Amino acid sequence: MAETVNGINVPFLPVGGVDGLKQKPSIQLPVERSFEAIFQKELSEVKFSKHAQERLNERNIQLDQHDLSHLHNAIELAEKKGSHDSLVLLRDMAFIVSVKNRTVVTAMHGENMKANVFTNIDSAVIAG
Repeated sequence: MAETVNGINVPFLPVGGVDGLKQKPSIQLPVERSFEAIFQKELSEVKFSKHAQERLNERNIQLDQHDLSHLHNAIELAEKKGSHDSLVLLRDMAFIVSVKNRTVVTAMHGENMKANVFTNIDSAVIAG
C-alpha cells in the first residue's frame, strides 16, 4: 500500500525502474592518497603543543626542515626503546616530547637550559 508524502508516492521508484540501475564501480585511489596512507603520515608527523609553540615564539627558536627531521628520527628511536616521555637534545636546544603522541610539549635553548632539572621523562635522546 503506497503512502503519499508531500505529493510523492512512497516508496519512490525511478521512472525507468530499478532493474536498469548499475552498481557504481569503486574508485581506486593511488596508494599514497588512500585514507590509510594519509592517516599513517599524520600519525608519524611531529606536532607541537600550544605551550611548545608559545615557547618557540617567545624564545625565538627557529626550526628548519633539517631540525624537524632530526626530531622525527629521535622520536622514532625513543619509540623503539619503549619510551613515553623523552628529552631530545638537538644542537643547543632541548625538547620534551610525548613519544606516544609524537608531540613536542616544550622547547628551550642555550641559556634557558642551564641549571634546569628535567622531570617526568623516561629517556633522553641526543639528536644532533
